[in-house]
Amino acid sequence: METFIGFTNQSQGRDRIFRATQYACALAKYLLRNEAKRKKMVKKLQLLESNMSSGRKLFRLGNTVNSIHAARSTLHISDPVLRFCLTVANLNRALYFICDNTLWARNIGLIRGIDKDRWSLNSTRFYFFSLIMHLTRDLYVIVQLMAQKSRDRHYQQKAQEHLNESPDVACVIVPQLDTFLFLVFESLRSQPSVALDTLKNVCDLFIPLDKLGLYHTNAGVVGACGLLSSLLGILTVLRPSLKIKP
Repeated sequence: METFIGFTNQSQGRDRIFRATQYACALAKYLLRNEAKRKKMVKKLQLLESNMSSGRKLFRLGNTVNSIHAARSTLHISDPVLRFCLTVANLNRALYFICDNTLWARNIGLIRGIDKDRWSLNSTRFYFFSLIMHLTRDLYVIVQLMAQKSRDRHYQQKAQEHLNESPDVACVIVPQLDTFLFLVFESLRSQPSVALDTLKNVCDLFIPLDKLGLYHTNAGVVGACGLLSSLLGILTVLRPSLKIKP
C-alpha cells in the first residue's frame, strides 16, 4: 500500500504540471478569442487543453485510494474541528475521483450506458464540497492563529506602533477594524503555508461555482484562477515546508 501511495504521489506532481498547462491554455484561448488572425492558434490551444485534461484523468486513476487512506489518517487528529473538516473533505474527494474515473472509462469506451452529464454534475458537487471543507479548515486555523497572536505581547506592542505610525488611517477607518486587519495580516505572514492554502482553495472554488451555476464568471476568470492555484500547488511540491499540515 505504501509503495502504491508513493507512486501515485509522484503522479500528482505531474498532474499539477498538466493542470497548469491546461488552465494556461484556457486563459490564452479566452484572451485570443476575438482575434481573427489567431484562429489557428486558438484551435491548437484548445487541442492542447483537451490533451492535458485527458492526461490528468490518467494520472488520477489511483487518487481514490490516496483519498480514502488520507481520510483514515485524519480520523486520528485530536482536534475535533480539524478531524471533521479533513475527513469529510477527503471522503468527498474520494467520491469525486470515483466519478472522474468513471467518466474517463466511459470516454475511452470501457463503460457504456451511463449518464455522462449526471456523473459530471456529481463529480463537480463532490469537488465543491471538498473545497468548502478545506476552506473551513483554513478559516479555523486562521482564527486560532489570530487568537494566539493577539495574546502575544510582542504583537500587542507592534500593533500599537502600527496605529501610531498611521494616525490618519486610524482616524478615517474604525480603529478596531484597522487592528483586526493588521492582526489577520500578521497571522498569515507568520504562517505562509496557511495563506497559500487559503489562496489556492479560494481560486479553485471559482471552478465548481461556475460549473454548478452558483456564480457565473467566464472562461478567462476560470482559466486565471485555475492557473494560479496550479502554480501554488507546484510551489508546495517544490517547497514541502509551504504545504499546510495536517
